Amino acid sequence: MSLPRIAIDAMGGDEGVRVMVEGVSLAHGCNPSLRFLLVGDEAKVAERLALYPGLAEAVEIRHAPEVISGDERPTQALRRARTTSMGMAVDAVKRGDAGAAVSAGNTGALMAISKLALRTISGIDRPALAALMPTLGNHDLVMLDLGANTNCDSRNLVQFAIMGAAYARIVNGLASPRVRLLNIGSEETKGTEDLRDAAALLKQVNGSLALSFEGFIEADKLSRGDVDVAVTDGFSGNIALKAMEGAARFVADLLRRSFASSLRSKLGFLISRPATDLLRHHLDPNQHNGAIFLGLNGVVVKSHGGASAVGVAHAIKITARLLEENLTERIAADLANVGAEMIQNPARAGQRGQVEASPQSDLASEQGA
Repeated sequence: MSLPRIAIDAMGGDEGVRVMVEGVSLAHGCNPSLRFLLVGDEAKVAERLALYPGLAEAVEIRHAPEVISGDERPTQALRRARTTSMGMAVDAVKRGDAGAAVSAGNTGALMAISKLALRTISGIDRPALAALMPTLGNHDLVMLDLGANTNCDSRNLVQFAIMGAAYARIVNGLASPRVRLLNIGSEETKGTEDLRDAAALLKQVNGSLALSFEGFIEADKLSRGDVDVAVTDGFSGNIALKAMEGAARFVADLLRRSFASSLRSKLGFLISRPATDLLRHHLDPNQHNGAIFLGLNGVVVKSHGGASAVGVAHAIKITARLLEENLTERIAADLANVGAEMIQNPARAGQRGQVEASPQSDLASEQGA
């Protein structure tokens, strides 16, 4: 099957053209049917592309005179979108010149540009940033939102759950992903009113969707493999993500320091090296690179700014999979099955108050539970 080509912001990320073009080459080597639109400084892109002659027939270059910096504000980026590599890559999706866009650039700018250019799917209020997290289970964990929306109500959380489940069915091949809401406890009475309302609504629509809602989950259980989709607001999600990444680096650094502490430890490292290599591979963020803005009328994938060429290739592979499996259409179909009235107006659907709200003091007293 011939897929639409993928627009690549060739200038984004910490190393820009070098890593992005090498990542394109690696992805193309794994799937020679892929076609690309590389957007950026034409001279720099062509110079780097010359190192990979096998890509010549698979790539078109589109010149972009400007680049959005990593510290540029989204409002500034929006004003310059038409002349930047990021803005032109997203615009290619809007115009139908590409089926998806991949960028390793400024996350806030990419979200703002993508939302303005592509708009959200009917029935979705806000797009959410979703990514894959390593677990002890058989599949990676889909987690969202990871920072696109700091404040979310019950309606947003339910929409995130529907989108996350559709994503998990594609990337992990699951027929009915297990979905949970991130909370300070697993009991039904814990958490904010919006969390409890979202849980009540998800219980009601459980049978209408290809997902299994299993209530709340605490942050320390996310990596156990007992959940396929973890749903939260962008503020909590971003904190949880950074904490998990920090814990992974802590373990890696602690092992490195321990193995270097003595001659006996160094000998132990040589014996255990196959196991430590497996651990390093499992925790390597490049093996999980590629976060997607779910809920847009088009596929936009965010590669980590510091990703290696392997990480960029992984993000491109995910992008191709989402195009092949028609992610946007699947989300729209799931929303239609549930009904826009229920998702967009949970209070009028009879949800508010179905779960007894705990007193305001309960939340404060349970923060450390």
